[in-house]
Amino acid sequence: MKKSEIQIFLAHASEDKPAVLALYNRLKQAGYKPWLDKKDLIAGQIWRDEIPKAIKASQIFLACLSGKSANKQGYIQRELRIALDTLGEMLPGTIFFIPMRLEECEIPDLRLAEVGLNLRDIHRLDYWEEDGFEQLERAIGYQFKLEPEEPKQLLSVFNFEVVRVNAKGEQIKKESKQSQYFREDLGNGITLEMVAIPGGTFLMGTEDEEIERLVKKFNWEGLRSERPKREVNVPPFFIGKYPITQAQWKAIAATAKIDIDLETNPSNFKGDELPVERVNWYQATEFCKRLSRETKREYRLPSEAEWEYACRAGTTTPFYFGETITGELANYRASKTYAEEAKGEFRKQTTPVGQFPPNAFGLYDMHGNVWEWCADTWHDNYDGAPTDGSAWIEKGNDNFSPLRGGSWYFFPTFCRSAFRDYYYRRDGNSNDGFRVVCGAGRTL
Repeated sequence: MKKSEIQIFLAHASEDKPAVLALYNRLKQAGYKPWLDKKDLIAGQIWRDEIPKAIKASQIFLACLSGKSANKQGYIQRELRIALDTLGEMLPGTIFFIPMRLEECEIPDLRLAEVGLNLRDIHRLDYWEEDGFEQLERAIGYQFKLEPEEPKQLLSVFNFEVVRVNAKGEQIKKESKQSQYFREDLGNGITLEMVAIPGGTFLMGTEDEEIERLVKKFNWEGLRSERPKREVNVPPFFIGKYPITQAQWKAIAATAKIDIDLETNPSNFKGDELPVERVNWYQATEFCKRLSRETKREYRLPSEAEWEYACRAGTTTPFYFGETITGELANYRASKTYAEEAKGEFRKQTTPVGQFPPNAFGLYDMHGNVWEWCADTWHDNYDGAPTDGSAWIEKGNDNFSPLRGGSWYFFPTFCRSAFRDYYYRRDGNSNDGFRVVCGAGRTL
C-alpha cells in the first residue's frame, strides 16, 4: 500500500484546531491523505452527512488529545456514533484507532468498547511535535507495509555525451543522450541529484568462459563469484547521479542521530566535491535513514542487481565505455592495463565527482573513484539469488556486504561492471564510499 492511499481521519476538539491544522499539514507533506473538516468540507456540505462518509473512507482514526480536550472524550465517541447511526451498520473491515497527544496530558480511558466499532489500536503515541510523528510513521509503515513512492515533483531533463572505445582504448563513437532527474535540496545551497532509471531486464554476471580467462590472466579466484550469469528483471528506480560527496555527507551527518553517530568529516582526501570515503556500511545506512527523515522520501543503498543494471546502462561489454577503460575515462590505477590500451596516470587519490564521461543513463563515476556499498549481505556466488532486482539478504554473511565499481587505488579489472568485492560492514577505508537509491525495490 502507498502513503497516498491511506486516509487518516483527524478527530479533535475545537480547542485544538491550530495544533490539528499543523498536524494535518505535516501528514499531507509526508504523502498521506489526512481528512479534517476545516480543510475538506466544501461550502454548503452538511458536516453531519460528510463526517460519516469520511470515517468510512479512512483506514486510520486519529484521536487528537491535549490537556484542554483530553477529558472531553465525548467528541471522539460522538463522531464514531454519528457514523454508526447514519450508516445503520458497522463499518466494513477494520479501522485502526490511534490516540495521539498533541501536548503533554494524560490519555483517558476512552471506553471504546461502548462505541461498538471494529477498532484496532496501533499505538499510543507521544507528543507529536517531538518524536510522536516519527512513531506514527513507523507504526503506519509496519502495519500497512508501505511501498516506496516515486518523487512527486516534476522531473527535469539533462543532456550529456557518452563515448565508446575499442580494445585499444581508442574512441570509436560519441553520442548525445538525455535523462530525467530530480534535485533534492539539502540546505545551504547543497543539492542531491537523483536520476530516473527505467525498469528492464538484463543479464547479470559474467560468462563462465570469460571468468576463466580472467582468472588465468589476473590470477584472481574471486572472479568466480560473478557466476552463474542470469537474467534479472529490475523495476524502475532513482539513483544518485554521483557518489555521495563530502558536502552532502556533512549536510546530513550534522542532523540528529537515529541509530549511530556520524563524523561530519571522515574522509582521508578532503574536498566538498570529492566523494566521501572512509565510510563503513552501517554509517552509509545511517546516512540513508537520516536523509529519508529529512526529505520525507525513502532513501537506501542499492541492491547489487540495481547497481550493476544502472552501471551497465544497456551495455554488455566489460565497461560501459566498451571493451576496456583508460585513465582519461575514469579514476583508477591506470598505470595497469586491462586490454590493449596504453598505460595512463595513477592519480593516487579521489577526484571530484562528475569529472569523467557518464554512462548512457547519465551516471558518473560508476567505474573507479570509490567503491560503492550495496544493501545485500555477501554471498560467494549467485546460486539462488533473486531475479527481481531486490537486495539478497537471506542466508548471506551479514558481517560482510558487497562493494562495486572499483576505486582510485585498484586495477582496471576491479572496475568492470560485473566485478564483485566485499568488506567487513564495520570497516571502511579511503576506497569506500556509496551512492543512494530512491523509489521502487524491495528486500528479500
